[in-house]
Amino acid sequence: MGPDISAVLIAYNEEDRIGGALQSVAFAQEIIVVDGGSTDRTCEVAHAHGAKVIVRPFSDFGSQKQFALEQASGTWVLSLDADERISPALAAEIQDVVSGGPEEVSGFLCPRRNHYLGRHIRHAGWWPDLNLRLVRRVRARFSDHAVHESLEVDGAVGRLQGEIVHISHRTLSDHLRKVSLYSSLWAEQARTRGLRAHWWDLVLRPLHHFVKRYLVHQGFRDGLPGLFLCTIGAFHVFFKYACLMEPSLSTLGPENEGQ
Repeated sequence: MGPDISAVLIAYNEEDRIGGALQSVAFAQEIIVVDGGSTDRTCEVAHAHGAKVIVRPFSDFGSQKQFALEQASGTWVLSLDADERISPALAAEIQDVVSGGPEEVSGFLCPRRNHYLGRHIRHAGWWPDLNLRLVRRVRARFSDHAVHESLEVDGAVGRLQGEIVHISHRTLSDHLRKVSLYSSLWAEQARTRGLRAHWWDLVLRPLHHFVKRYLVHQGFRDGLPGLFLCTIGAFHVFFKYACLMEPSLSTLGPENEGQ
């Protein structure tokens, strides 16, 4: 008989954060880390915490997490990111539902408490940030989205009360680096699906994002971190549509001027 709980994570150059994530899932009988080719000590740290480490070149988030899910052998799979922690209350709750949860339930949503620039973000649509993270392995799969992938299950979904603690973005520079990566991945997948960007996408979509997050969802109540978060979020929207539009701009190069 396999383990009751398999914890799975993907990672890339996370030596400073993955130890805390792995320590928080020490109750799992199996821990699997799929590393995207880290150049730091991520793999060493993972090994030191008893994880099985598999190195697999990173292509996109959806396929990487699906691969990690397929390596698990537990009845239940707990999916976690390297910048997240399972709170003690959630750890106890997970062990309770795994040992005696109803058979018809295929997964559980968990609230995520996001920290940004040292502050718990309680507004801007970031709380409660419900995520499906605990699933019955045979009924689960990841969506094929290159970025902002999500777990999906066949069957009913319950909700747990304990929190996932998310230490979001080390610095503003780290946040912008992720914006660049995520925008490129999103645009590449959007092009394969036939999506196109127009000038109004670059203006109206970022504006809508900022107004919704900062004003409607009251991101202003989170002080400067809330302002930074909503502003960079709006830039993220602008940049991903700019990346989508970028190939069409090659027809406007110097060689075509004056034609």
